[in-house]
Amino acid sequence: MNTLSTTPAAPTERVRATSTVPGVSRPVGWAAHAAALTLLPSGLWRIAIAVGIDVGWGPGSGLEAELFPGVWSFYLVGLSVFAECLGLLTLGLVQRWGEVLPGWVPWLGNRRIPPLAAVVPAALGATAVTTLGVLGLFTWGSNMADANAPTGADWWLMTLCYAPLVLWGPLLGVVTAAYWRRRRLLG
Repeated sequence: MNTLSTTPAAPTERVRATSTVPGVSRPVGWAAHAAALTLLPSGLWRIAIAVGIDVGWGPGSGLEAELFPGVWSFYLVGLSVFAECLGLLTLGLVQRWGEVLPGWVPWLGNRRIPPLAAVVPAALGATAVTTLGVLGLFTWGSNMADANAPTGADWWLMTLCYAPLVLWGPLLGVVTAAYWRRRRLLG
């Protein structure tokens, strides 16, 4: 008896190659991952400062290489880790742990997360970081015109590291809207 079937599995029987929940489209899943990754370049740039790598900030700027590593290194690393953790929360909007708390969570494990408990903070976050991103676009030139700001290749490196942050808010907004629509339709 041949136990191997050559007929394709029915669409409902196929195993998803991703860890997203059913009903999450590929573009929305990609948007969630991209949102989390938009914070990585600026975080790595801050960590470079924290470990003492000269990124072009001059004396009196507060970010000059002579001050690092030092006490403020913990702040820069902590800020980078905190920001990335916020970005990674976006993945909860497309994965099971964003709909049902994991079983290992004391007293609350395996309980469904009310949709508004995820949508309200995500929507407020998307609005806030979109606003900050737009303001950053309009003020980047004047902020970087400071006499102690990086110039040349250092300016380009910093600009390239911070540019992806402009996409964080809109991507989070798209993923939040898809989460709300999916959870509302599923009940």
